Amino acid sequence: MSAYYLPLSAGIVLVGSAFFPWVMLGEVSFGGVPSFSAIWILVLGLVTILLAVLSLITRKNSRHPLLLVGLLALGIQFLSWQWLEHSVSEQAWATAEAAAIVEGHDVVRPAPTSLGTGIYLGLVASIVIVGFGLTIVFKQATVSYIPPDDDI
Repeated sequence: MSAYYLPLSAGIVLVGSAFFPWVMLGEVSFGGVPSFSAIWILVLGLVTILLAVLSLITRKNSRHPLLLVGLLALGIQFLSWQWLEHSVSEQAWATAEAAAIVEGHDVVRPAPTSLGTGIYLGLVASIVIVGFGLTIVFKQATVSYIPPDDDI
């Protein structure tokens, strides 16, 4: 059961990733806790921590729920990465065009977007949780209870 320290630490990293910036545009950061997807990641990280702690305390297997939570977190992280990167670059381009029209000069191309620390931490933590949950598929976990003997 000491293997559940892995999803416990990954859940802590997942919770922490919700507070870091996810996409950077120059020095401006986007993403993080005020956004809806970051709140979902925060909740999924807390659920991961709860499942891992309950598994450590009760000695029961919770790899199936951890697999589902990890897949949800991975999907949210990946889609947020794609959506935020596109949304931020489009918003910067629209702002640059509007400023150029008002000032009457050529459009200055905005800085390219880059990924922030939060998205990297979240993706790695989600992959670790999914990998831990997939161990139930490839290797049957040991039974944590003794089945009754049929003495008929």
